[in-house]
Amino acid sequence: MVKEFTFKDIKDMKVSIEKFIELFNEDKAILLDIRMPFETAVWGVKFSLEIPYNELANRLNELPKDKKIVCACPHEYRASMAKEYLRFKGFNTGTLNGGLLELMSSLKGANAKDIKLK
Repeated sequence: MVKEFTFKDIKDMKVSIEKFIELFNEDKAILLDIRMPFETAVWGVKFSLEIPYNELANRLNELPKDKKIVCACPHEYRASMAKEYLRFKGFNTGTLNGGLLELMSSLKGANAKDIKLK
């Protein structure tokens, strides 16, 4: 079942790297890494919540209702599916524009300090 949305909603569903960092630093968003465990074992993102896409339906209780959930995978494909599922379930969600690869590229070197870890 497809949930109705407007063109403004479409724009809000794509979260730029800069906007994600801003929201994360203000404690208004989380990063949901939906990759499989064998992927995160090799390359994990310490500031993300790791829930594999195939486990998402059984782990909704781990997700905050009061923050934007920014779904991420390396390129956005699985993240887009997760975003739509979560949106259908009533969560405020979006996909990370450029995916995890773009996020990590933007946080290299001195730019790593841009994200405030707890």
